[in-house]
Amino acid sequence: MDQSVRAPNPVDVHVGTRVRLRRTLLGMTQTGLGQAIGLTFQQVQKYERGVNRIGSSRLYDLARVLEVPVNFFFDEMPEAIASGSGATSRGAPDGAEMFDPDIVSKRETLELVRAYYKIENPQVRKRLFEMVKALGKSA
Repeated sequence: MDQSVRAPNPVDVHVGTRVRLRRTLLGMTQTGLGQAIGLTFQQVQKYERGVNRIGSSRLYDLARVLEVPVNFFFDEMPEAIASGSGATSRGAPDGAEMFDPDIVSKRETLELVRAYYKIENPQVRKRLFEMVKALGKSA
């Protein structure tokens, strides 16, 4: 296969999705994020799609600007991706369920997450989270 048309590494896609999620939750544009770390919005776009790999110093800058710990970008990574992410690994392992990166940019998702974080009581938030997870498994 031609190196230039190879699919993005699933880890890079996951990290990019988490960048987009956090940026969107903060109400920040790609242009705003790019300006904060010295990039164009096109470069931010490529990071968010996983087309360009994010280096460690850039990941650190993103974490600082987006006000999250670096490990935030790796949270909720599906086990199938995490266990198969070697340097030569491309694409998800056979039968692996992939996370839909477009779901975090949908208005419904953003409204749900914003409403969730407006719940001040952590116990109520946790119970709601557990209930939604249980409903998702039964669907």
